[in-house]
Amino acid sequence: MTEPDLLRRMFDAAVCAAAPDLAVPPHLPAPPRGRTVVIGAGKAAAAMARAVELNWPAGHPISGLAVTRYGHGVGPLARIEVVEAAHPVPDAAGQDAAQRILTMVQGLEPEDLVLCLISGGGSSLLSLPAPGVTLADKQEINRALLRSGANIHEMNCVRKHLSAIKGGRLAAAAAPAQLVTLLISDVPGDDPSVIASGPTVPDATTQAEAKAILARYQIALAPHVRALLDDPSAETPKPGNPAFAHTQTHIIAAPQASLEAAAAIARAAGVTPLILGDALEGEAAEVGRVMAGIARQVALHRQPAPPPCVLLSGGETTVTVRGQGRGGRNVEFLLSLAIALGGQPGIWAIAGDTDGVDGAEEVAGAIVTPDTLARAAALGMNPRASLDDNNGHGFFAALDDQVITGPTLTNVNDFRAILITAASTEGNIGHPAAMQADLRKDSP
Repeated sequence: MTEPDLLRRMFDAAVCAAAPDLAVPPHLPAPPRGRTVVIGAGKAAAAMARAVELNWPAGHPISGLAVTRYGHGVGPLARIEVVEAAHPVPDAAGQDAAQRILTMVQGLEPEDLVLCLISGGGSSLLSLPAPGVTLADKQEINRALLRSGANIHEMNCVRKHLSAIKGGRLAAAAAPAQLVTLLISDVPGDDPSVIASGPTVPDATTQAEAKAILARYQIALAPHVRALLDDPSAETPKPGNPAFAHTQTHIIAAPQASLEAAAAIARAAGVTPLILGDALEGEAAEVGRVMAGIARQVALHRQPAPPPCVLLSGGETTVTVRGQGRGGRNVEFLLSLAIALGGQPGIWAIAGDTDGVDGAEEVAGAIVTPDTLARAAALGMNPRASLDDNNGHGFFAALDDQVITGPTLTNVNDFRAILITAASTEGNIGHPAAMQADLRKDSP
């Protein structure tokens, strides 16, 4: 097994640990005496809805609607309708789905159940502008936030305060029915109020915070949008609001569990895993430089662990797009990492979004090898110029080092692994006993 093969196995294990088919069934509530309405939004919403249909007790009818990203559907389901819409910039299909979902949960009784399936991407997919705000307004502000370098907490604070359904407003519409929300977390810290902008949980953020964020990133607002943010009656429902009296919220898959699944793969290969954190944030290029320093410390000084070892981390970095490239936080991280490593022998890395989409690209991420810079030079490419242009996707595409998975139908944010081996054995990860067995098994 080569180093890139091991990295890819760890990435795949991280994705599989968050598969809705495994995560949803143990957390399904008991059927109610009344109706069951299933609603969902996010990149994993279709797969979550399928898991509900396959595991819901026979003899108890369900109906509902889930909205997911284009290409992330699972085919027609028997009882839950699945529609597709745009991400990361919302479109009319998402707006229509959000309106239908909001209407679907209104007028229910206390003996009814709303089962809400939420995963990353739900903010864009469940886009219903607040009164007085247009879809075009939300699209413009969303594009500006995506290019600004704002983190997910900041973006979702703004989104909540421009929405008729997020920030707890969906829960308010569903009351007095029972409301159970199952969450696949894609945000640092696993805060339910941030995942998909918290449509079913109380919102502790304020209009003042949303306005401060927009001012910080110099995002201009039309007068009618400013008026909404200045209107106290348009504030989101807060903790203690009676709308949340009959709600339950469960996180059923999260980045930490995926990192632990990858760590198990490393151990089986005789490689020591070091989990550095599941909620790392910051500019992708800066995080790449910091991680390169840690990897060099391992390679040169055997600290904080001797090779072979792998540095594992999750979370969500950001990219402030200033160049003409397509962004993508994982490829930006990797390109910065490669430049900082400078061709250091014995260090490989992978980074990818567990949903299979890095930024707006249908590419999960890429792999860095000790000869990444040398191969780039042979092709006449300038890594620093590519980084300055935010063109990580173009850089790794030219090297044929992209990681392309297609839609994974889940989303627990970014996965990063940096594998450090002894330089003298950089072809086979030091051949520990477990790896020797794998090599013998894989030999013809």
